[in-house]
Amino acid sequence: MSIRIADGRARVVREIRAAAPLMSRLAVPLTSRGPWLTAALNAQPARVRARAVVVEPHLQGRPDGLALLALRRRGPATAVTLLGTGPGPLPEGRPQCRLYAPDPETAGRLADGVLDLLAGLRGPWTLRLAGLPLGDPTLGRLAAGLPDATTATTRSRRLVDELDAVGEVYRSTDPAALERVLPALLCRVPADQRSFVRAAARLHAAIGWLEVAVVRRGDDVAALLLTLLDRGPDGTDRWPWWGWSDGGGLRRKLGSPWASLTASGGLVSLTRRGVHRAGVSRGTAAG
Repeated sequence: MSIRIADGRARVVREIRAAAPLMSRLAVPLTSRGPWLTAALNAQPARVRARAVVVEPHLQGRPDGLALLALRRRGPATAVTLLGTGPGPLPEGRPQCRLYAPDPETAGRLADGVLDLLAGLRGPWTLRLAGLPLGDPTLGRLAAGLPDATTATTRSRRLVDELDAVGEVYRSTDPAALERVLPALLCRVPADQRSFVRAAARLHAAIGWLEVAVVRRGDDVAALLLTLLDRGPDGTDRWPWWGWSDGGGLRRKLGSPWASLTASGGLVSLTRRGVHRAGVSRGTAAG
């Protein structure tokens, strides 16, 4: 197997398309598939750079393993996160993100590729990978390769759709239904997230992966909910994404736990003995 790094939006888009069979084989959630990731790429600021760590049996083949990352310069440091987690709200209640590796061997090589990427960054860096399933093998290999890494388990809270108990609900997967309520939707979304929510909602509605639920009070929208629809052989998995209500019908309850990892390299920190630089696995990052 070979490991390479694809840099820049156009190249990362090609890797996402090539990885569609891998994503399907791993049964990843909608938030880790091509449409969501493409919307995130289109919405992220120009200062955020996308990179893909690719494990493949031979050069330019379909990937056996993949990590999709977003790099953002913050002062002297580079912040590294998972692609798709930054530009807008994610649905909660279950792990939303993936490091795409079907077996332990591929997970180990994928972790090596991520470590090589970190070691090649110019200057200090921070790494935060969140929203991953418990026991993710790549996360475990990364933690072993980063001496200062911290892993954590977080119990998420999922959005529960009980709108039918508060009034008559109009539900539709028609993209036109989304367009009719977009103004009411976007005025409740933080300004810096609107472009992503608009793009992601439209894209998923166009392919039948989004339901719009609306409760009206006269001519006004009293409640609105977007739900992602994952259609499979066992039926449709409904995953409430984002919404609001002026009269109840939406609440949050405990959902499934997910795992996260944080680490840093090349950062100056203060200890009782004075100033030192945080260690970096596989050699100090070039700078």
